[in-house]
Amino acid sequence: MSEDEISIALEMRGVSKRFPGTVAVNNVSFKVYPGEVHALVGENGAGKSTLMKILAGSFNDYTGDILINNKKVLLHTPFEARKNGIGMVYQELSLARPISIAENLLAGRLPKKRGFLDRRALYNESKRLLTIVGLENLDPWLPVEDLSQHEAQLVEIAKVLGTDPCILVMDEPTSALSQNEVKRLFGLIRNLRNNGIAIIYISHHLQEIFEIADRVTVMRDGKRVDTKDIAEVSHSDVVQMMIGRSIKEFYSREEREVSSDVLCRVSHLTRYGFFSDISFDVRRGEILGIGGLAGAGQTELARGMAGVDRTDEGTIEIDGKVLTSHSMRRRLDQGIAYLTDERKNGGLALRLPVDENILAPIINRYAQAGIYSKKKAEPVVVDSIKNLEIYPPDPSRTVGNLSGGNQQKVLLAKWLASAPKVLILNEPTRGVDIGAKETIHAAIERLAASGSSVILISSDLPELVSLSDRIVIMVNGRLTREMNYKECTEESVLLAANGEGGTEA
Repeated sequence: MSEDEISIALEMRGVSKRFPGTVAVNNVSFKVYPGEVHALVGENGAGKSTLMKILAGSFNDYTGDILINNKKVLLHTPFEARKNGIGMVYQELSLARPISIAENLLAGRLPKKRGFLDRRALYNESKRLLTIVGLENLDPWLPVEDLSQHEAQLVEIAKVLGTDPCILVMDEPTSALSQNEVKRLFGLIRNLRNNGIAIIYISHHLQEIFEIADRVTVMRDGKRVDTKDIAEVSHSDVVQMMIGRSIKEFYSREEREVSSDVLCRVSHLTRYGFFSDISFDVRRGEILGIGGLAGAGQTELARGMAGVDRTDEGTIEIDGKVLTSHSMRRRLDQGIAYLTDERKNGGLALRLPVDENILAPIINRYAQAGIYSKKKAEPVVVDSIKNLEIYPPDPSRTVGNLSGGNQQKVLLAKWLASAPKVLILNEPTRGVDIGAKETIHAAIERLAASGSSVILISSDLPELVSLSDRIVIMVNGRLTREMNYKECTEESVLLAANGEGGTEA
């Protein structure tokens, strides 16, 4: 049978999407067949999410053609996407928590009888959808806010299935599920596949992809690299397609001499339900990377160390002294600063000027008898703007009016100005261009060269590998491996994050 005679659930031909200054999706062609689980993988920024948003009708300015069941369609709105059989299960749940499961499941299409809500029909249809995802014992009238995270995830899937999609996109659907719950979900996916639904499965967990997918498409830098039958490739093959380049091609730094003097020691640190029994040392002047898949516990560990969140067990020492206070303010006074991965939510005061943002954590250092001296603090602001090349170089400029890259520089300047002994960086270059990235990298290396310790969390593998003197790997809230500079490659880190090729740390 020729390919023209084979039914194709979805075909994207030469699809592209531009944003100002960048091509997010570049001439991508992509096919998915009925009754197939098709994995879509790539590093952060590879274009996966944009491609799927095009499919979901989020953009009306894409170029190229989209065919569903061999018929060309225009998907310029989410309504058009749903009408054409596209179902999207996002990692961020779209459920309204205060209202019932039933109302969430049939939102926008509630059954009516003589102009009034038909509660019996609503109950019966909700019960049918819950049964499909293995939640037949749940009461449809229960508020969503009373559900566990994994139950809410399955309700989200049931909601999408209620629209009878022929193509189902699942974006990191197991991020909140336990191993047993993942097995249940995979059973559901297999049933859907057997019923002829085409499933696009997005995940950073390679083990899941090799367990559930029939084929895999790899994207890199907005382009489709290749599509392979899953039986034809190994984990290493997929990782190499995802990376597609040498680290040294973009990031080059010789191995640095690092002091043997331990500045920060973490011992058996635990926060119940998030991370457990974490122990490691960071030497003076060292950049220690923490690698792992999304949701492995890196952010929660960073927040616990910085005093943003509580910890339940374990200790942190700075210069041999155990930290006794659990507040972020006290931890900062003791030498630990934390750069959040959410600059607009808790990182910066967007309505305040550059100088006030930079000085916010250390304002008390420039006050005498309760009176703030702007003149005394001015050199710190001027130096920060100069060293991080913040543009425009205007301390009075409102931060919200700066570009994303310059906002990120202000966020880093804010914590560098506190002269921390230990600086924890969570995604320090997320969403910035290459110029801003180079400036930020240089500032990080200067801080380490001055004798401070840096803990780096980054999903940008080239960044993590090239900047770090050592990398420790987190898997499911535990440290599983430690890698020295010579061991660290993008491939080795990604494989270790997937629980392969390593020993216990």
